[in-house]
Amino acid sequence: MAYAFATLGVPGMPLPEVLALAARTGYAGLELRCAEGEPVEVSMPAARRRRAAEAFRDAGVAALSLASYLKIAAPGPDAPVIDAVRRHLELAADIGAAHLRVFPGGGAAFPGGGAVRRAAARLRAVAAEARAHDVRILVETHDSHPRGRDVAALIAASPGVGAIWDVMHPYLSGERPEATLAALGDRLAYVQVKDASPSRAPVQLGTGVLPLREIGRLLARSGYRGWVSWEYEAAWYPEAAPLPDLLPAARDRLARLMGRA
Repeated sequence: MAYAFATLGVPGMPLPEVLALAARTGYAGLELRCAEGEPVEVSMPAARRRRAAEAFRDAGVAALSLASYLKIAAPGPDAPVIDAVRRHLELAADIGAAHLRVFPGGGAAFPGGGAVRRAAARLRAVAAEARAHDVRILVETHDSHPRGRDVAALIAASPGVGAIWDVMHPYLSGERPEATLAALGDRLAYVQVKDASPSRAPVQLGTGVLPLREIGRLLARSGYRGWVSWEYEAAWYPEAAPLPDLLPAARDRLARLMGRA
């Protein structure tokens, strides 16, 4: 397995500092939060994009994904969503990110067919650009579609689109880890781990309420050899312990939890 962490845990930290932190603490990749005020966002001019791509190459760290806040099945007109996805695909390609993360955002239409139809139409509209940019769109288990079977249904009609297993949302929605893994099947691109207190505040891996050891054993039995990324939600919980202080110990802890020590 290869290990990454999400820059959601270090909001606003300049990219060179984040890359140095990842390299120093043994993480091979980054999930890049794409939002206003972050080092990577869609208004970046071309020169900054080139510098970002060069910084990743120089650091020897992979840009695992551009973590957008786009909602592929959100109610409303298609055109603004499609345009936003295209702009994010271009940014991902420019900085060398392998994936573009989107949320479902299906709204009240789920579990009816509206969300599935909207997502399929929008994903078809950007499929050629995704292939041309060599960036794979991934839908995360989240919001309106928190379970593996929800996301699997949403992307079933969209060949080439994959999934991110955010381990918290399916579990808290009552879906067992083995059911999530089975539902996502070969659409699973990578696993996003986290741990949380009963209030959902982020905590060090293995100290909260989520069944990370069980998930690690399940992945090991399945033969999974892909990326595992730690999303520490410090941006939403400013009282949480600083992520840089946790990263070194968490790297070894993550390997043990995933059965790869």
